[in-house]
Amino acid sequence: MLSGIPAPMRSLGLAGLIPFIGLAAVVIAGDDSLHAAALRAQIGYGAVIVSFLGALHWGAAVQTPALATWPRMSWGVTPSLLGWVALLLPPLPALVLLTTALLAALVFDEFNFGSDDSRAWFVRLRRLLSIGAMLSLLATLISIVVRTVP
Repeated sequence: MLSGIPAPMRSLGLAGLIPFIGLAAVVIAGDDSLHAAALRAQIGYGAVIVSFLGALHWGAAVQTPALATWPRMSWGVTPSLLGWVALLLPPLPALVLLTTALLAALVFDEFNFGSDDSRAWFVRLRRLLSIGAMLSLLATLISIVVRTVP
């Protein structure tokens, strides 16, 4: 599944899952004194990563100006706005928004990069990383809901 992915992108991409998974573990099983800080850190990291995913489309358009269409460039700024809004929300809606934004970014990338055989490796990597990030956010969300249910 990871064959054909340039080593730096594969290694750094997978390393990018460490904060998602590690912070989810701290929220789920960590000391109560770390819970709130880990939760805010995971939301902040999620907002940064969502923003990065939108910027990919601007980077692609810099390399290939024909890709600089209104829909693509508009999408390119949308994840940054969604991430920013997530930072302003309470934890539960923030986690839902970030998970939804990651899913939307993956779907958008599937449509925009998926038909290009030369970028098939990119779509495979995006799927893996997005699923890892979304599962981490969902695990955190479920943990919070379970803790608050009497």
